[in-house]
Amino acid sequence: MVWSGHRPATPDTLPVISRSATHAHILYAFGHGHLGLTQGPTTGKLVGDLLSGRDPPIPLEPYTIERFSAAGRTTSL
Repeated sequence: MVWSGHRPATPDTLPVISRSATHAHILYAFGHGHLGLTQGPTTGKLVGDLLSGRDPPIPLEPYTIERFSAAGRTTSL
């Protein structure tokens, strides 16, 4: 199998795992770059926790989509 195309990645190299700020039923889980195969199962577990109303075992604040908004940015990227 030959890979074709870009892998979605974020400027800070962390994936996005969070709810949409405008639609509570939309969850984001993307941006793993070249680590999608290894990080995918963990992300799936975290998304499952969010969908089931369980508290994830780790804090998800570092992975929110809001970190890229002007209001959520504490440092420049």
